[in-house]
Amino acid sequence: MAEVIDLLKIPASQVPAPFRVETYFDFKAHPFLHEAFFRDPKVTSVVAAVRAIGGYVKDWLARNLPRLEKEKGDIILTDSAPNGTPCCGRFRVVLEKGATFAPAAVFGVAAGKTPSTLHVAAGASVYGDVYLDEGSIYIGEGTKVERGAAIKGPTIIGRKNDIRMGAYLRGSLLIGDEGTFRGELKNVVMLDKANFPHPSYVGDSLCGYMSHFGNQATAANLGIFEGVRDPAKRKNLRMKCEGKVYDLGGPKLGIILGDFSQVGCNSVSDPGTFLAPYTIVYQLTRINKGFYGPNVLIKNKPMEHGVVEIVPLTSLED
Repeated sequence: MAEVIDLLKIPASQVPAPFRVETYFDFKAHPFLHEAFFRDPKVTSVVAAVRAIGGYVKDWLARNLPRLEKEKGDIILTDSAPNGTPCCGRFRVVLEKGATFAPAAVFGVAAGKTPSTLHVAAGASVYGDVYLDEGSIYIGEGTKVERGAAIKGPTIIGRKNDIRMGAYLRGSLLIGDEGTFRGELKNVVMLDKANFPHPSYVGDSLCGYMSHFGNQATAANLGIFEGVRDPAKRKNLRMKCEGKVYDLGGPKLGIILGDFSQVGCNSVSDPGTFLAPYTIVYQLTRINKGFYGPNVLIKNKPMEHGVVEIVPLTSLED
């Protein structure tokens, strides 16, 4: 049996190129406010980055929200919201000058627990549901959260994002600037101008600069057979890379989507799919786990290549 290498325990110098951060994201060409996350010595690979998202988001919020409140806070609300908005539990809201806060509902922590904070930057507007029962939330300048969207902490959202009706942002999220979102996201980094603008799901993933998911495209993050196991007995995802087998440190991993990569409408990727920059996936494509790109097209053309079976239609009267 081949040796299995624990990817999360080997030094960065031994991590093969298909797992390295620089294979997928060019921060020199496209600077990212949270580049420090990827430069952390513990983030030795893109897989290690996925495992570290929640910790980074919580730490950033804990370090920066008090400073931002002191420097920019204009209105501070405690356990309440304007215009008779339904509220539950304890929470804090910090509004910068020019922020709009008219949520559908706000959910905080139980009595006796330390309340989390929602910080809404200048020019941002929040009309959807806000869940502060599991962590704080930062919403950057000019970001719009429409009514019908729901955001759970811990979450960081950058500048000028469009969070559309139907979006479900489930926490442990690090979202850059100028993106559009309507799907369900959990434990994800979305770099600047990344877009997930239609209904579907992406979890435990990293999505690069100007990456995009078409309508109903989704990234599976748990193998179908692991889904029927007791969660305590699920097996870690393993992948073969450059002739060696690597343990990825957990049963869940979605997609690593490099800068400018695109996933076409109604396509689905297996857990453990790695698309290097400028990898374009045609619509209606199932992407097996593995490494693809850069600069390739992945096409699903069943009519041209005989994958589709066509048989006679029997009489509808039989």
